[in-house]
Amino acid sequence: MDPLDPPVLHPLLRERRSVREYDESHRLDDVELAALLEAARWAPSAGNSQPWAFLVGRRDDGAHRVFVPLLAPSVRRWAPAASALVFALHQVASGPEEDALVYSDYAAYDLGQAVAHLTVQAAALGLSTHQFAAFDHAGLAAACGVPPHWAVTTGIAVGRGVTSELAPRVRRPMAEVAYAGRFGAPVLPG
Repeated sequence: MDPLDPPVLHPLLRERRSVREYDESHRLDDVELAALLEAARWAPSAGNSQPWAFLVGRRDDGAHRVFVPLLAPSVRRWAPAASALVFALHQVASGPEEDALVYSDYAAYDLGQAVAHLTVQAAALGLSTHQFAAFDHAGLAAACGVPPHWAVTTGIAVGRGVTSELAPRVRRPMAEVAYAGRFGAPVLPG
């Protein structure tokens, strides 16, 4: 086998899918939720600033009932069936508090790492995730009391996925995404 073939990927990464069908009988328990958030909490960040936060609503709780009307119709068709809706936030400035986190230019990047850790942990627990941005960001910030030095960034549906979506996963060729010192010069063949 060619060492560059995709099968060398860890199975949690290779099998990941953004599903839009969820088992509505699954309930995300406290242990699962803690594991997801703990994985995100331990993600690397610039200067260990950890400039992320999460708003969580489990299906049928009060937060979930606030979140669902703020979803765009395209997302509202499938996301409410997930066991939880998690909204990811990142810091966009230093806050007014005396002990406020110092703002990092890399906060959005760091949040991306935290969300990636959360999604891999979800896969390890046999859960599926689907990230989305089609929702009323300002409405969510207002409804949840998000301070002005934080930005609501993306949503993540989490739950036990139903595997009816088995279309092949497709990615751009490696030669189009990884370059050898100069943009456009492929670092690896293919």
